[in-house]
Amino acid sequence: MTMNNTKVLTLTAGVGSLILAGAASADFQGISFDEVDSGLGIGITYQIYVDVEAGDQVNAVYGESSAALTIDSDGGFYQNAFGGNTPPNPALIAVFPSLAYDSFVTIGRLTDVDNAMLEIGIDWTAFEGGGAIATDNGSWFATPDDAQVHDVGGRVLIGQFTVAAGDHVFGTINLQGKNDDLSNWNAIGVSFDTLPAPGALALLGLAGISARRRRK
Repeated sequence: MTMNNTKVLTLTAGVGSLILAGAASADFQGISFDEVDSGLGIGITYQIYVDVEAGDQVNAVYGESSAALTIDSDGGFYQNAFGGNTPPNPALIAVFPSLAYDSFVTIGRLTDVDNAMLEIGIDWTAFEGGGAIATDNGSWFATPDDAQVHDVGGRVLIGQFTVAAGDHVFGTINLQGKNDDLSNWNAIGVSFDTLPAPGALALLGLAGISARRRRK
């Protein structure tokens, strides 16, 4: 049986040019995840979300020269032989159930159905071999015209990563999106960890740490 523990908050911390702001006023609210146990003995699957205000969008996850993107784990990521770096086809999942727990990046979709996500500038070789994602000049993204960029319950999915039991997923990413009024927001150097350091959850409860940079 698949078990799913939803909305487990992690520490969201800023570096570089982040401007700290209270959660109530920020468009970018933080990073959260769902923890899924497939019941197939594969490991633990983490579905990573960007939390935003209602009506907001997440358009891109990226790395740049001044703020590289990295996503890694303790012992590598599970990669299904029938999967890729993007969400799988549900027809294949029906034949190969373990494919549902493949590791991949996305914007708002768990499968390739109605999925217009694009990617540029990222070498996926290491990731497809079970290693980390790293780029200082690449992105995966979808346009504001694509329905998948909009929040569902205040969250937009940006990746699924399966690791061995006891391992965790961690990284630093940059984000771009649009507010409900169609102005842009950026969050640079956002760090996350599915196994936060002691005190991280208390810190979130006190400060609701988040970041934004508006561009009209």
